[in-house]
Amino acid sequence: MIKTHNLSKIFTTEEVETTALHNINIHIQEGEFVSIMGPSGCGKSTLLNLIGLLDSPSGGEYYLLDEEVAGYTERRRAKLRKYNIGFIFQSFNLIDELTVFENAELPLLYQKISSAERKERVEEILDFLQIAHRRNHFPQQLSGGQQQRVAVARAIVGKPKIILADEPTGNLDSKNGEDVMNMLVDLNNSGTTIVMVTHSPSHADYGNRIINLFDGEVVTQSTNGGQAVADRSEVRL
Repeated sequence: MIKTHNLSKIFTTEEVETTALHNINIHIQEGEFVSIMGPSGCGKSTLLNLIGLLDSPSGGEYYLLDEEVAGYTERRRAKLRKYNIGFIFQSFNLIDELTVFENAELPLLYQKISSAERKERVEEILDFLQIAHRRNHFPQQLSGGQQQRVAVARAIVGKPKIILADEPTGNLDSKNGEDVMNMLVDLNNSGTTIVMVTHSPSHADYGNRIINLFDGEVVTQSTNGGQAVADRSEVRL
């Protein structure tokens, strides 16, 4: 489902060139739950942005759903992204001027789903995530845990094949954090592929596989509860 070959990302300014990712080789199969770990600044979020087609690589190859997409224009990336990928962010990224219902509905507007179907699907998702009673509230009127439930609703309402989660529990207390992790497990059990960036070893263990990054390179990979294996060439999941 997701495969990279020698993927790299270099950020360049007039004064300095910074290599964020170097020769990343990973293979994530459909239906996997993969956790990505590493210290701050190691390239975790950069890798997630490349996987999610929010940015383009500086070099290497990236295959998504058997398409080589590394050289796609932003327009082509956006089209592929909106029908296949849902995002969950640490900072929720909800739109303050929109209600809970309207925030969750956004992906369906981009997909040009009919009004009746949008209403049915959003209400179903909000009910599933136990946030329907807040459907007419605005983000500022919600707790952090409630805001993240809305963010999860927005991510899954379009029924994407892949969910990318960037520190989804980072701004939550332990109870709400565990609730979000259980939601991700439920989604994975229903067939959705999950790729999650996290600093938490306990939350990383919810995944089937763990990839560890250091200084922009894959240094180890391990199965859940298994022995880590050093690998700077390819991690096959």
